[in-house]
Amino acid sequence: MTLSVDLTVPRRVLAIGAHPDDIEFGCGASLAKWSDLGAEVHLCICTDGSKGTWDPAANLRSLVATREEEQRDAAKLLGAVDVRFLRRTDGELANDLATRAEVCAAIREVRPDVILGHDPWRPYRLHPDHLAAGSLVVGGIVAARDPHFFADQGLAPFRPATLLLFEPARVDHVERVSGHIDRKVDALLAHRSQYRSTMAIDDGDEQQSADQRAAFVARLHDNARIHGLRAGVRAAEAFARMDNL
Repeated sequence: MTLSVDLTVPRRVLAIGAHPDDIEFGCGASLAKWSDLGAEVHLCICTDGSKGTWDPAANLRSLVATREEEQRDAAKLLGAVDVRFLRRTDGELANDLATRAEVCAAIREVRPDVILGHDPWRPYRLHPDHLAAGSLVVGGIVAARDPHFFADQGLAPFRPATLLLFEPARVDHVERVSGHIDRKVDALLAHRSQYRSTMAIDDGDEQQSADQRAAFVARLHDNARIHGLRAGVRAAEAFARMDNL
């Protein structure tokens, strides 16, 4: 399999994730790199993140507000210019007509050269929202490019050049991200509500928390080094790449 390394820096990028923090895990360092190089980065979050806690007594309305604020803070750290929230209920995301229309509208309004999203073809994917979000991206691209889909939107059709799928079933593209992993780390750590459930960082004992945080950061750097080995570079994020959309 041929492995490509580094796209030409896009003018505009749209990253679409199922939940707050998914984009940061999947492609945060690449987005930070492109932003630093002049790209206009946009984010779209499909669900409200309302299931993102292990606390059975949590106030879910407050959690949703917190997660949106955390996502805005993370977006700023990555250099993104805006965040769009579709606010579908966490755990209930579906590749339905209404949500696909919203994804189509986002693509037509942003007009990105590059779109990034979850790989919907990854086998044995556990979280249904990740599967649905990936399918929405693919379906949204098809709708956005063809004029008779959702013509009532009054938006001109648009065809992106490249789709990069993160958490890929196969890897045929990497982006070199040496010097940008710490920005990915900072953006993920902006999601404080997810420390325990997603990052294995507890807010209990101070030393234990510090050790767990250090272990999480080390895992991110290790993963980047492992992906970098594919292309003989120091650090990378890995994708499945689709062109000729």
